[in-house]
Amino acid sequence: MTSNAKPAAVDLAAEESRKTAKRDALMAIEKQWQGDWEHRGVFEVDMPSDDSVAPEDLHDKHPKWMGTFPFPYMNGVLHLGHAFSVSKIEFAAGWERLQGKRALFPFGFHVTGMPIKAAADKIARELEMFGPEFVVPEELETQLSELSVDSPKAGGTFRGKKTKVAAKTGNKKYQFQIMQDQGMSNAEIAKFAHAEHWLEHYPPIAISDLKAMGCKIDWRRAFLTTDHNPYYDSFAQWQFNRLREMDKIKFGKRYTIWSAKDGQPCMDHDRQSGEGVGAQEYTCIKMQVLNWSEAAQAVAGSIPELKGKKVFMVAATLRPETMYGQTNCFVGTKLTYGFFQSSKMDEVYVITERAARSMAFQGLSPADGQVVQLGTISGQDIVGTKVNAPLSHYTDGVFMLPMDNVLATKGTGVVTSV
Repeated sequence: MTSNAKPAAVDLAAEESRKTAKRDALMAIEKQWQGDWEHRGVFEVDMPSDDSVAPEDLHDKHPKWMGTFPFPYMNGVLHLGHAFSVSKIEFAAGWERLQGKRALFPFGFHVTGMPIKAAADKIARELEMFGPEFVVPEELETQLSELSVDSPKAGGTFRGKKTKVAAKTGNKKYQFQIMQDQGMSNAEIAKFAHAEHWLEHYPPIAISDLKAMGCKIDWRRAFLTTDHNPYYDSFAQWQFNRLREMDKIKFGKRYTIWSAKDGQPCMDHDRQSGEGVGAQEYTCIKMQVLNWSEAAQAVAGSIPELKGKKVFMVAATLRPETMYGQTNCFVGTKLTYGFFQSSKMDEVYVITERAARSMAFQGLSPADGQVVQLGTISGQDIVGTKVNAPLSHYTDGVFMLPMDNVLATKGTGVVTSV
């Protein structure tokens, strides 16, 4: 007696086909009519041409409706959130068509801003680091395993270690890994080191997905933002110039997160890291040095650029109203401070380098973005220096005291005490 497995395999395939028969039939109908709609240009809406109607009565006889969707950003494929949102305008367009209106649904793709450029720069940098095959050294692979999410405790609250950006990218540390997850070859990924390639790659995929969804979009009117579409770009320029002429907008400065590298504001979704971080406003307290400690005097006396200038220890505080009770100031004994030229040529600030860089973009340095460091001094050497606390009850001055846990990454590195 012999056995043959082929009939069983055929039966299994037939069973699977029967299970999906209704779905497959519906999808075939869907594709048929979507193809028919596209061939006939069903969703292409033009201005009516009716010479029998006066121009002022045209829209009464041929009512119109237009809706659009906030342009999705083209640094990746469309996701479920896009589908949920676009479904609202899609259903509205269909309803208005059923009411006999000329329903226009145009679609644009957002490529303005820094995210695409930042992602392209990441790929270019990773090509330099790992080569065209993106081979990550073993020691760096170890870092990837540390990107994890805490498991929720029984009865407790779930808390993740990841930022919002990390949550979007999963457990992938590098840009090329995110793109490998999309099924791209290393050769294809290398092309994304050029920002223009993102504009060529993702919009066609988005269009294909939206067509598969059956969206009632007039694709003749699809476009990219920026000067890749000179018509849209000229409209955006006209709009801003017109608003400025009407005194609705003004050009000026405001507090924001600023990219010194790119020379422009770096908004939340433009950043490679630090999403959700906002500007922190501090009040700076200028405390002129009355008497240097012996060690500080030796350092300050060796810097000729300080001669004849007033030197201030500058503290950053979130509670300026408490400065009336100031008793002393702290400096980090392990920190290195700098003597930085202020915008007033006879004044010098003693702060951390990080604080000086930030203040340089706030009109507090000789030139915008320019950091002029005249010398350095250790926090330990500053200890014992006497300064004038302008708001304090102690009008004869207060002393600089040591504190081991002062952070160079917070405020100015000079801490007031009340």
